[in-house]
Amino acid sequence: MPITNLLYIEDDPEIGEWVSSNLQERGYAVTWLKSGEQAVERAVDCQLVILDVMLPGLDGFTIGGRLKQQYPELPVLMLSARTSIDDKLQGLKFADDYLTKPFHPDELAARIEVLLRRSGGSGDPEPLRLKHLLVYEKENRILDQDTGEEIVLTGKQFHIFAYLLRHLGQILTKEQIYEAVWNEPYLDGDKTLMVHIRHLREKLERDPANPEVIETIRGIGYRVRA
Repeated sequence: MPITNLLYIEDDPEIGEWVSSNLQERGYAVTWLKSGEQAVERAVDCQLVILDVMLPGLDGFTIGGRLKQQYPELPVLMLSARTSIDDKLQGLKFADDYLTKPFHPDELAARIEVLLRRSGGSGDPEPLRLKHLLVYEKENRILDQDTGEEIVLTGKQFHIFAYLLRHLGQILTKEQIYEAVWNEPYLDGDKTLMVHIRHLREKLERDPANPEVIETIRGIGYRVRA
């Protein structure tokens, strides 16, 4: 489940959609900004920042410097089409890694994992306990205490469950969940989320017909209680 929160700053809509979707499928929770104006504020709950150099307004070097000043321990991964050594050296004054475009998503994911391990952003000292489940949030692992087996979720299932866990105890509307996970407006009557919740319950619940983990709040949406 994608409890590791990434802040991704990229103004190109095509690249931004491709990268954020790929990272979500890998189990991360991604906040995508198209400029760096709110980067410092939005980075407060994130474990890593992916930052493009060429941005409207303030460039990535300026934003990265501000992020490191505010959050010295927060890993920053620079992305740029600039390949000159001077640009790389400028970026590495504050960034923890520098990846040039174009890049393969597997390489990006590998570099993210290295930075998270280095910063202590992966691995949990204590799992979250939900009924019969042990949830290792930053390792993206769920264990069933009744059987001792690991529960494997799809990318979308991870994203939905992670969003519910980030708002533990709160009632979330169908619209909130759908728009956070699919990054597009919810259409009234759409059954997509309901189908995914059903499949999630089939994997997570002792008795999917009488769910204890993911509650249905009739007429509103869903909730996960601690």
